[in-house]
Amino acid sequence: MLKRINILGIVIAAVFMMNTVAKADDDQVKHVKVAITQIMVHPAADAVRKGVEDVLAENGYKQGENFQLTFLSAQGNISTATQIARKFVGDKPDVIVAITTPSAQTMLAATKTIPIVFAAISDPIGAKIVSSLTKPGGNMTGSSDRIDVAESVRLLQEVKPDLKKIGYLYNASEANSVSTLKVLKDVAKKAGIEIIPSSAPKPSDVQAATRALIGKVDIIFVPADNTILSVLEGAIKVSEEANMPVFTVDANTIGRGPFMTQGVNFYDVGVDAGKLVVRILKGEKPGDIDVVQAANNDIRIDMKAAKKAGIVIPQAVIDRATKVIQ
Repeated sequence: MLKRINILGIVIAAVFMMNTVAKADDDQVKHVKVAITQIMVHPAADAVRKGVEDVLAENGYKQGENFQLTFLSAQGNISTATQIARKFVGDKPDVIVAITTPSAQTMLAATKTIPIVFAAISDPIGAKIVSSLTKPGGNMTGSSDRIDVAESVRLLQEVKPDLKKIGYLYNASEANSVSTLKVLKDVAKKAGIEIIPSSAPKPSDVQAATRALIGKVDIIFVPADNTILSVLEGAIKVSEEANMPVFTVDANTIGRGPFMTQGVNFYDVGVDAGKLVVRILKGEKPGDIDVVQAANNDIRIDMKAAKKAGIVIPQAVIDRATKVIQ
């Protein structure tokens, strides 16, 4: 009888331990926290964030159920970005997602221990976000939106064979845009094309910076620049008045005025970043995970905008496009 009682006691203890472990695991999942920040709200950065959030949801992370998701935008202000970084460090999330270069730079300056996944950074090495794209080390990895500038120039020459001058609309304070400009100048020089840059330090300057290019260039090139993309419609308004074609490297801007885009789909950049977040939540260290490079072959065309700007799109380009708006 005593033996049976002892066996029963062991079984009860085992069940109790299993339930305790299960509860502990459940509590651990419920306390998972992800914090997301971006330098400002605009369609490209928002598409990145949506990609991250969708991947988390697909992997069973539900807001308010088994994890907490926090999002804060710096609204274009570096001081605010720094304040957000301090807040996130104090909140101690399991992973921080920093969308855009300024947000990643401020987060990295604030913590060397909390895992950070950056997203939508064209030149993470040049921006001193990581020292290597392979096993970057430290607490940072991410998904880059680096574009193939040489391919973009070839495409522009294909749609406008007499192309001689490209206007580059950007914010000279954004590391991504400065890096892209340097590459663009090198590529264009070999092709016999002159690059004329025009900087807009803040969104309210974009129309004036666009106007400064009118009459001086054949096409306006817009990089993955947060300042310009946040108020792209302002640049489009000025360019349309002069029948000036605008080209961007953000596939998601087609339909907002550019006659053509070639580059990354920023939602896909977010999906790549989201997958990295999941890997880190499952135990991998960010420094051991290679930086992901987004695909660059997404060509989209707005035929109406092209016609208005006097651009005739060759059939060969139309055939390669992933999306054509009539």
